[in-house]
Amino acid sequence: MKKPTKTTFTIKEALQKLEHFCAYQERCHDEVVAKLYSLKMTGDEIDSIVVQLIEGNFLNETRFACSFARGKHRIKHWGKIRITNELKARNISTTNITLALKEISAEEYYETFENLAERCWNSISETNILKKRKKFCDYLLRRGYESNLVYEKAKELEEE
Repeated sequence: MKKPTKTTFTIKEALQKLEHFCAYQERCHDEVVAKLYSLKMTGDEIDSIVVQLIEGNFLNETRFACSFARGKHRIKHWGKIRITNELKARNISTTNITLALKEISAEEYYETFENLAERCWNSISETNILKKRKKFCDYLLRRGYESNLVYEKAKELEEE
């Protein structure tokens, strides 16, 4: 038998629920506010809870942005452009985005780019060199790498 879901929460219950929500994984303000709206909280209650979460250090945009940038680069191999756009979509300030991008060292960034580019180039079985270059460039640009890096690497790999 399915347990009926609770429709209304007190501020204390919602705060406790959101503390767990934020402790489980880093969250941005937008995710927390969306969660509170899904719990049918009012605007004043949401403001109060968000302030308490920030004071309790459960919610920290800078920490979220840095963690997001590191994770997306190391695990999904995203470039700086894609990371920046994703953070902007989550309404993260440009200051925090800049700090987050500094979390990725230049050496690590270029090493990841080189490995991804080599793997991508070798995996494309296209015989037409123009189509192969287009597929290669499209893939890396979608991943969020800078166009000058992508086109230089494409030229380098074509000459090999």
